[in-house]
Amino acid sequence: MVSSTVTSSQPNRPPRPNLAFRRLRGQRSPAEFAAAIRRAALEIGEQVSCDARYIGRVEAGEIRCPNYAYERVFLHMFPGRTLTDLGFAPRSSVRGRRARDTEDAPPTCTANPANATTESSGACEPYETQNPYDPYHPHDTYEESDVLRRAFMTGGGATVAAASLGPVGLALDAAAAQRPVRRAGASDAGALEEAVRRIRLLDDRHGADGLYRRAAAPLRAAYALLDAGTTRQTTADRLYSGAGELAISVGWLAHDSGRFDDARSHYAEALATARMTNDPGLEAHAFCNTAFLARDAGRPREAVRAAQAAQRVARPVGSARLMSLLALREAGGWAGLADRVGCEQALARAQALFERGPSDDDPEWMSFYGEAELEGLEAQCWSTLGDWPRAARHARRAAELQDPHFTRNIALYTAELADDLARGGRPDEAAVAGMRVLDLLEEVQSSRIQTMLAATARVLSPHRRASGVSAFLERHASSPRMV
Repeated sequence: MVSSTVTSSQPNRPPRPNLAFRRLRGQRSPAEFAAAIRRAALEIGEQVSCDARYIGRVEAGEIRCPNYAYERVFLHMFPGRTLTDLGFAPRSSVRGRRARDTEDAPPTCTANPANATTESSGACEPYETQNPYDPYHPHDTYEESDVLRRAFMTGGGATVAAASLGPVGLALDAAAAQRPVRRAGASDAGALEEAVRRIRLLDDRHGADGLYRRAAAPLRAAYALLDAGTTRQTTADRLYSGAGELAISVGWLAHDSGRFDDARSHYAEALATARMTNDPGLEAHAFCNTAFLARDAGRPREAVRAAQAAQRVARPVGSARLMSLLALREAGGWAGLADRVGCEQALARAQALFERGPSDDDPEWMSFYGEAELEGLEAQCWSTLGDWPRAARHARRAAELQDPHFTRNIALYTAELADDLARGGRPDEAAVAGMRVLDLLEEVQSSRIQTMLAATARVLSPHRRASGVSAFLERHASSPRMV
């Protein structure tokens, strides 16, 4: 059980606020500043999961030195300034020092997490780092790894949750799992939140198939932290929210790789976690994904009901964009029921809500939901209803609008376009789009996309004499399949 009354046995030196960074934010809200940072990252080919909470941690002094990705973004945003000018401590003064032995202290900075020993009172300050195994940062050094090399580390003779899963991190050490654990702290909650962000980022870039099996261990580690309990209610809330979001992320990896039963179980676990903690945002997210899964699994009526339930619980969140996405989930269910009127009404509602624009109340996990996703989901609805020309128009627009960093989604929308064109009697154009998908599948591993492309190939098979179709079919037949 979680206790909110026990306090740490040792005093904690409060961090020094980063006033320089706060001045740089100016009149912008933390969410607005975080959005500006994400945009700046894209300008230089980085992709950081910056949100209002991260800004708050920096301004509060909890993050004394950013990881290398954030450093590159900050120096791009503020040319001519150094990290010190931005209010951060020199990297050399942060790396490799021991953590204070308190509930909210950051993990120890040992070279090998498995060899972490009892922490002494010292000065290891929060240091945001990055995964060295990330293929998009192949030259990063050891000091860039933190959350993604090891997920949850405790002091003394307690549990060490070491990252043995490459870029995902967060694997629970099997031997350590048998030893007593200390209560979880804010650093554990932060590690859990970062793991969710990293899984989403890797999925956006590479698809789900290569990630799902490695993501089960982090989820077990997350729920082990809930069993360990914590001394502060705010930390407990973050842990439960993070565990629920991680369950949804792992469920999505199962969903996208065709493991529908596994996905259903993970979504149900997230839903139970949300209800235990009265978290409407998490509950809406779980229902949202449940509706999506039900549609894909051929249960359209369940998709409608889950989407409607999500809309009921999401109203207190105050996000028009969230309500827009949930209306699209409902539209997908109506399309599966061949209810064109119900689908069109839900689509119109989704469009109207989307046009209200983003807000500070939009959940962090919705970063993928922009105009491209809106177009892509509408394309799926028209495809389900058999309106191939209309579906193709929306799918083409989705692929054109999608940010190039979201490789998996570009492949998905292009596969949707290829199928709509093939079924709409335009085999030559379908073959061109199919070739583009095959190019993208060299970077993306997604059973969903491969299944879609295989269906398109079957539709095109009678049209081998059309321009480009034979070449597409031959290349598709020789392409490797996911195991």
